[in-house]
Amino acid sequence: MTTVRSALLCVACTVTLSACGGEPRTADSANATASAAPPPAMSGGSTGVAAPASTATSGNTSNQAAKPATGKTWDVKMIGDATGYKFEPATLTIKQGDAVRWTVASGPPHNVTFWPDSIPQGSANQLQANMPNTTGPLTGPLDATIGGTYTISFAGVPAGTYKYYCTPHLAMGMKAQVTVQ
Repeated sequence: MTTVRSALLCVACTVTLSACGGEPRTADSANATASAAPPPAMSGGSTGVAAPASTATSGNTSNQAAKPATGKTWDVKMIGDATGYKFEPATLTIKQGDAVRWTVASGPPHNVTFWPDSIPQGSANQLQANMPNTTGPLTGPLDATIGGTYTISFAGVPAGTYKYYCTPHLAMGMKAQVTVQ
């Protein structure tokens, strides 16, 4: 009986997750909806898991304009495998105006969520504006595709440490930080 319940629960979770998914996104459809220079979430033709329509936002709930990256784009891998759930590298130091591109390497779905109380004071509105396709405050979309990417510009944000985590894998210790100089 326990095995049957477990199987039914697994099927119910799969159906629920599938119901939350959106239409496949291509690079063209993602670019068609992007307005400013920060690259669209889940670029490269990947398919992401969309948030329910009632919580999806454009990334700008503060009436602040997104600022395009003017510097280097840094890469961070999102990993979930036998070695654990982690961002690699877990600490990254960048300059104001740089961007960070997170790539799903294994163990999806992954996302990037910033702790509002662990980022520099006065940075939340600009950071939120620079985050495309958010699903909530300072929360990027879930991406369930290996190779899927999410890029955030750190242009216009104050210097300091920006601590973040992967929502579905926080309990497994998947957290990291970006220090903006």
